[in-house]
Amino acid sequence: MSHKISYLSLAILCTLPVSGMTEETVPTERSSQATANPLPEGAHTTAIMPEVVVSAPRMEEPGTLQGSSLDTPDLIPLRAATSDTAHLLERLPGVNLYHGGGVSSLPVVHGLADDRVRINVDGREWPSACGNHMNPPLSIIDPSHIAHVEVTGGITPVSIGGDSIGGTIAIQSSDPEFASPGDGVLTKGRVATFVRSNGNQEGGNLGATLATDKWSLMLQGSTTQANDYKDGHGQTVQSTAFESNNYSAKLAARGDDNQVTLEVGGQEIPYQDFVNAHMDMTGNQAQFVNGRYEGQFGWGKLDAQLHWENTQHQMDVRGDKAVAIPAPVNYNPMFMPMNTDGTTEGYALKAEIPLSKRDTVRIGNEFTHFGLDDWWPPANTGPSMGPGTFQNINHGRRDRLGTFAEWNAQWDTQWSSLLGIRNDMVWMNTDNVVGYSGMYATDANAFNARDHARQDVNFDLTALLRYDPSQTSSYQGGYARKTRSPNLYERYLWSTGTMSSQMNSAVGDANGYVGNPDLKPEVAHTVSIAAGWHDRTGKQWTFKATPYYSRVQDFIDANRLSGGTTGLVKLQYANHDAQLYGLDLSGRTVLGNTTAVGTFALSGVVGYVRGKNLDTGDNLYHIMPINARLALEHERNLWSNTLEVQGVDGKDDVSSTRNELKTGGYGLVHLKTGYRWGQLRLNAGIDNLFDRFYNPPLGGAYWIGDKTAGTTPGTTPVPGMGRTAYMGMTVEF
Repeated sequence: MSHKISYLSLAILCTLPVSGMTEETVPTERSSQATANPLPEGAHTTAIMPEVVVSAPRMEEPGTLQGSSLDTPDLIPLRAATSDTAHLLERLPGVNLYHGGGVSSLPVVHGLADDRVRINVDGREWPSACGNHMNPPLSIIDPSHIAHVEVTGGITPVSIGGDSIGGTIAIQSSDPEFASPGDGVLTKGRVATFVRSNGNQEGGNLGATLATDKWSLMLQGSTTQANDYKDGHGQTVQSTAFESNNYSAKLAARGDDNQVTLEVGGQEIPYQDFVNAHMDMTGNQAQFVNGRYEGQFGWGKLDAQLHWENTQHQMDVRGDKAVAIPAPVNYNPMFMPMNTDGTTEGYALKAEIPLSKRDTVRIGNEFTHFGLDDWWPPANTGPSMGPGTFQNINHGRRDRLGTFAEWNAQWDTQWSSLLGIRNDMVWMNTDNVVGYSGMYATDANAFNARDHARQDVNFDLTALLRYDPSQTSSYQGGYARKTRSPNLYERYLWSTGTMSSQMNSAVGDANGYVGNPDLKPEVAHTVSIAAGWHDRTGKQWTFKATPYYSRVQDFIDANRLSGGTTGLVKLQYANHDAQLYGLDLSGRTVLGNTTAVGTFALSGVVGYVRGKNLDTGDNLYHIMPINARLALEHERNLWSNTLEVQGVDGKDDVSSTRNELKTGGYGLVHLKTGYRWGQLRLNAGIDNLFDRFYNPPLGGAYWIGDKTAGTTPGTTPVPGMGRTAYMGMTVEF
């Protein structure tokens, strides 16, 4: 570890404030990718962007030092580099990624991932309709459609988090734009395209707006395609190709103090290969309708929302895997079809009521229904996968009714508090199941003989206290009790067969998983403090430190059912007590500024987290080792540049229950630049400049690589992407 820690030490030192700095000019396009949440909030730089005029004031979310955000100026330089929305978050404090398909990475917040993190897109939830979680919520929206990202970890207010223990990620698409009164009709558009060298990635997006001062219509579309990428040795990493297409239309009408918005859209993914799973996505068709009312009244603000989403998802073995698996028949294109159909519908009501200059109350009620069918038609491999249909989840239902109340008090100019309580009622059920043939009858009969209905009564509590002793410092501390009920797959996967369990591997380890109807909800008790320091303007330097500790009762881990000390194993979801603790550091400092040269700044993020199963003493799975990013930023007029160094320590603390793979430490260098001429904007860069070979610690098992090489499956970690040059061009008119 000692020879790798130099990356981390350098990043920690360089996030500290530097004295003797000159006043910073406000750049037009920030090249930093929001490595720190500036203090005070909202003191980030801005870009020359079309002004968005919205008459109905948005609901004010409670401020917290526990979170960080990205706005449009931060997101613009990132869009040319990635088509995976989750990758927009990886430079934020406390955020890491489980690697999956090309547009389907899973975000991790303080060591907690997937359904433990509440993710909403424009206020709507979209649970993954797949036993391998190939279609998580962030995969449904393209990066080009996003205008704002908010990540809240640690102590999450009850008004923005429920049925989760790992924090909240809120994604907002672009707000409707309106013409100014008396200016007639507003028309504008955007066309963008990009290319990336590794995997021959290419794609583009477009947008158009037609609006008066009362009505607005916004259209957006995007497409992206990629072949298998190559690692730092120049070897093809199989099962990494993908194609994704997204579209949406947003119609809005506004009055003096209110606004109504209706958005419809969808997604078409013809294919997305998964390097760390037994299956690939061979189709994903998603549609949604989202209606929202925002209004301001004499008593306060009201936000009301109705939403509906449907996902039809298909999995099978595509080309790379079909070639790798010895077979007496041609498996390509059909080897083992697996289908899901998931529908989400619900509403959300929120009200913000200022009781006095000191006190503000937020109350809300929301309901979400998730219905899921997961079935596998007969395969062409013989009687073991036929002659009938395998019902993995048969008419599964998960209904959640949430109610919260939250009190925000500004006691004086220095002290403020936030206190909230929340109740979530969760009802779950599923119908009887059947396997392919008689060999599944024992498991199916045992499952069908049980009562499947479950009801959880969950309570959350958040208490925060904030102290701002001066214009240059802020401190916040608090406690949260957060609860999450199991998802449908964790409770209702019923088959203990090796093949069938491996088809339900949602965390990228290629192991097999069996459900447990008797799972209890997870209850996390979290304490955290956050301390932030900055100059008086918030533009010269900022630094923030956030230590945290979580004790989780009935953490849903896994017990070993079969398997050895290496390779793939069979597991069953099980409750255990666990703990997680860690530290986030982030900062930015201006080094200097001159008219001739421009502005130079350093920014950095350091993250550390440890997780332990307190019952078994084992390490929790997929915990990121200590890691850091350090960026040297340069901005002059309309030109921005960044040199970034990323350091990751070796991963030695692994889960022995899952035979988790160790990975070595590494350092990567990334370059990017951006320039704007009027309505034309160019962004370009090189990721992994020196073509370094590495294995991402949360990349999972390279299942297809082991099969190709003839080694034991589950013994090789997924290789990371080698050198990638990219360029994007955007024209606005």
